[in-house]
Amino acid sequence: MTEARSEQVLRVDAYPTHEVGGYRVRAGKPFPFGANVVPGGVSFSVFSDQATSMTLVIFKRGEPEPMAELEFPEEFRTGSVFAMTVFGLDHENIEYGYRADGPYDPVSGHRFDARQVLSDPYARLISGRDVWGVEPDRSRGYQYRSRVCLQDFDWGDDTPLGLPAEDLVVYETHVRGFTRHPSSGVTAPGTFAGLREKIPYLKELGVNCVELLPVFEFDESDNMRSNPETGEHLFDYWGYNTVSFFAPKAGYAATGRYGMQGDEFRTLIKDLHAAGIEVILDVVFNHTAEGNEQGPTISFKGLDNATYYMLTPEGYYFNFSGTGNTVNCNHPVVRNFVLDCLRHWVADYHIDGFRFDLAAILGRDLDGTPLPNPPLLEMLAYDPVLRHTKLIAEAWDAGGLYEVGNFPAYGRWAEWNGKYRDTVRSFLKGDPGVTGELATRIAGSPDLYSTRGTSASVNFLTAHDGFTLADLVSYNDKHNEANGEGNNDGANDNNSWNCGAEGPTDDPEINRLRTRQMKNAIAILMTSQGIPMLLSGDEVARTQQGNNNTYCQDNELSWFDWDQVDENAELLRFTREMIAFRGRHRELRSTSHPTGQVRESLGLPDISWHGERAWQPDWSADSRLLAVARCGTGDDDVVYVAMNAHWEAHDLELPALPHGRSWHLFADTGAEAPHDIRTPGGEPELENAGKYLIGPRSVVILVGRTPDPEL
Repeated sequence: MTEARSEQVLRVDAYPTHEVGGYRVRAGKPFPFGANVVPGGVSFSVFSDQATSMTLVIFKRGEPEPMAELEFPEEFRTGSVFAMTVFGLDHENIEYGYRADGPYDPVSGHRFDARQVLSDPYARLISGRDVWGVEPDRSRGYQYRSRVCLQDFDWGDDTPLGLPAEDLVVYETHVRGFTRHPSSGVTAPGTFAGLREKIPYLKELGVNCVELLPVFEFDESDNMRSNPETGEHLFDYWGYNTVSFFAPKAGYAATGRYGMQGDEFRTLIKDLHAAGIEVILDVVFNHTAEGNEQGPTISFKGLDNATYYMLTPEGYYFNFSGTGNTVNCNHPVVRNFVLDCLRHWVADYHIDGFRFDLAAILGRDLDGTPLPNPPLLEMLAYDPVLRHTKLIAEAWDAGGLYEVGNFPAYGRWAEWNGKYRDTVRSFLKGDPGVTGELATRIAGSPDLYSTRGTSASVNFLTAHDGFTLADLVSYNDKHNEANGEGNNDGANDNNSWNCGAEGPTDDPEINRLRTRQMKNAIAILMTSQGIPMLLSGDEVARTQQGNNNTYCQDNELSWFDWDQVDENAELLRFTREMIAFRGRHRELRSTSHPTGQVRESLGLPDISWHGERAWQPDWSADSRLLAVARCGTGDDDVVYVAMNAHWEAHDLELPALPHGRSWHLFADTGAEAPHDIRTPGGEPELENAGKYLIGPRSVVILVGRTPDPEL
């Protein structure tokens, strides 16, 4: 018996049965989908319900024309899945795609065009946009090329961290923008590797979770607009326009040109985990880069348009995303696609959680009707692979569905709390009639999450979409002219206040007030119950010069300017100490909403409200002052937070403390640095234990504890 024959006996699936186009092939395995290395070859598997035929198109890497086109024999089709194993391929040096033939009948939802080469929806790697910003060769018919990916990364003993949700401090950032600025000092600016070099900064800041704006492959060059003032071409910088859902963006990798983006990203995740920092991905399943009937055909549209997209009875695209199309997320096939995708990122990349863009769409039926029990959301909540990952919803969509507090949670989902953002912003401005709702928001929004606990609320004041914190206190109006849309894009209801001058000013009083307002915002955010989320750069007063929609600004409007770490060291120090303070006080991170029940150990309720007079909060419409005291169990400190949005100072009567405890001053945003904040645990005792003068537009934080004899 020859050696080859011997192998055939041992591996009955490792020898060809057919020859197609000069290549030795056999029927592939329908599952898993995508291109998977098998003994002796590569198994290709792709779904299409309505295609009449399917052809595998293989390119030598980088070549414009195919090296082979292999039509799937009819007997290689199982149900609606075409699967074929091709032997003898140099899988590290090929690119592939599909031609799907079938009816072109848009009214019936079918847009097959066998002239198009289509990306594999399950491709683990994509080439064609390997280096950020390089103008693509648009004469090529196949722009986004699928590649085979090896599963040989050495994770060592790394696994997702599984930090308790209530302990998270989330830091939302952009892979490119975090280190692209010339001041970053990293060896590979704007990449996964560059971000990895900044892990010590994140560690020192104290955050324990980074939430990355989209890292799935997208095409930064698909924005056709230019800056009307400079003529500069504008990019799709944020990346909310997914081309391929299983592939990390090659242009975010220093090694993307070598096809090593997967391992570079894995190395970043592994090192973040080693530093105790979780990784959450911002994922976009509500729409794709294919747009509406006028958009390009990349993948879904040519493989099975009627399955993957919500279509009107006339065959047009429903547009609940505001971007042209809407993914048909609750179609059974698409549900499985989303599930497979998320499992892939957890299993193959050790991702700790996901934030779902416009997640309300995921609860819509095939015709757009909101479902009372959306099967996709339920599947994600109970899936065994995703069982311990964080699931965070942006609980609204562009079709008017707003589900903050009502998102189908299945005991698992948290939400970006837009009502928290709006209320705290309004209070900080000094708007009347906000004090009562402020109390609800900082107590973990029990009106929204009474059965879900405080960790259902992701509290935030700023995010990528909107003003930065520095701009929130520097601009009354958006200034988006550089986006080339006539300043018509971006939100108009920002609840911002410029403190007396629009934009930059040399007025020292205004600048001091702005710094104080930023400290006030961070102090309230870090002492609220719920999961705090900080926008990258807010800790050093990063500005976008009033642009509240920098989706297309790949420049200093969006990048983190590392010179500000030194220039705004005062705010950075304040933020670090506030994060550390939150970590020291369990009562701020309680998963239960406070009830007012008295803690027997101290004789104080778990939460109490105060005004100028202790135990007498002012809930009137004119009130702009509120104080809250939180009391934990056992030997925990009592934490007292007074928030004054009034433009006048007020004398505070402090509640009395039991058992020899006294008030110690942690923070007073009205004081000049370095007296604005202390290191947690090192707070000095108040000389006048019964009173404290809180300055105009200031936040004061006290801790009630027994005096430390060493202080």
